[in-house]
Amino acid sequence: MFETITYEVKNNVAWITLNRPDKLNAFIRQLNLEIQKAVKDSSRNEDVRAIVITGEGRAFCSGQDLSEVDEDMDHGEVLRHNYGPMVKEIEQCEKPVIAAVNGVAAGAGFSLALACDFRIVSEKASFVQAFVHVGLVPDSGNLYYLSKIVGYAKALELAVFGEKIKATDAEKLGLVTKIVPVDEWQEETTAFAERIASMPTKAIGLMKRLLKGSGELSFNEYLEKEACAQRIAGQTEDHREGVTAFMEKRRPAFHGK
Repeated sequence: MFETITYEVKNNVAWITLNRPDKLNAFIRQLNLEIQKAVKDSSRNEDVRAIVITGEGRAFCSGQDLSEVDEDMDHGEVLRHNYGPMVKEIEQCEKPVIAAVNGVAAGAGFSLALACDFRIVSEKASFVQAFVHVGLVPDSGNLYYLSKIVGYAKALELAVFGEKIKATDAEKLGLVTKIVPVDEWQEETTAFAERIASMPTKAIGLMKRLLKGSGELSFNEYLEKEACAQRIAGQTEDHREGVTAFMEKRRPAFHGK
C-alpha cells in the first residue's frame, strides 16, 4: 500500500514510520501524501486509539529532498499541494498523535514534529530551523505551532538564527514531552504510546478541540463550548467505566468509546 512509509497497527497504536533512511527520511511529494493518507486511515480506524510518527534509521526527517526542488517552481504552490494537506490532516485528527523523534528533525521535519500533540525524543535527537539558511521562511505550520509553545520572541529567535537545538535544550523550551536514552528507545516509546492508547480516547479528542479553539473565543463562548464537550464526554462508555471503577476502587479499563 505504501512505498515511502511503513504502517502497522499494534495494541491500538498506529505506527507510521518514514522509510527513506538513505535520504534521512527527506520529504518528496509521495511521502507527504502517504503520511496524509496514513493519518486519515488511522483517524477512521476504530481500533486505533493513538498514532505514532517516527523515522527509520538515524533521522526523524531532514526536511525537503532537494532533488525534487526546481528553483523555477512556485514554492507556495508546493506548500498548498504537498505540505498543507499533510499537516491539516494531523491538525484535525482528534486522536492523540505522538512524534517519536529518533534523530534530527530539520526544516519541515521540525514542522512535522511540532504538528503532533506529544514529542518523545531520543537523547541524541536534535531540531533545526533550517529555512533561514536557504533564504526561506519556516513553513508547514512551523511558526504557528512554535509560537504557541515557546512564545513570539523565542520562536523568532529560533527561526532567525536557525541553530541546532539539542534534546536537552528543547526540553527546557517546552518542546519535549520526554527524553529517552538510546538504549531504551523502543521500549520507552512503545510504553508511552500504549499508555496513551489505553486512555479515554474521545475525552482526549474533546480536550484537543477545546484547546485548539480557545484562543478564538471569548470566555463566555469558551464556557459554552466546554459545556457541550462535557455533555458529549458524559455520554461515553469510558465515562461510565471511569465512574464505576472509581466506586469499586480499581483501575478503569477504557475502550475509547
